[in-house]
Amino acid sequence: QVQLVESGGGLVQPGGSLRLSCAASGSIFSIGAMGWYRQAPGKQRELVAVISSVGSTNYADSVKGRFTISRDNAKNTVALQMNSLKPEDTAVYYCNADIRSLSTMGWRGFWGQGTQVTVSS
Repeated sequence: QVQLVESGGGLVQPGGSLRLSCAASGSIFSIGAMGWYRQAPGKQRELVAVISSVGSTNYADSVKGRFTISRDNAKNTVALQMNSLKPEDTAVYYCNADIRSLSTMGWRGFWGQGTQVTVSS
């Protein structure tokens, strides 16, 4: 069984910062790309940032220059540092990872349970 567990969400004022973390655990053989998505009320889930297994990154235009994604392959973790937060960043943030499990040796995408980020004064 594979699990992704997020932490670090909360309430922050506009202009503030938050750091989200996500840890993958369980029957893992290897992890490919890891990323963060978000879903605001009434909107579709959208990609925020993604990082490959070798560290290549890609960001949504709306967060470029403000958010930074990073990963620790030894610990099976991915983080999202969010700076200069805006009210429009308010959403539930989900961690996603492409994982090859030991049980099936097949690749599959896994999701975390989501963590709420609210940017408000």
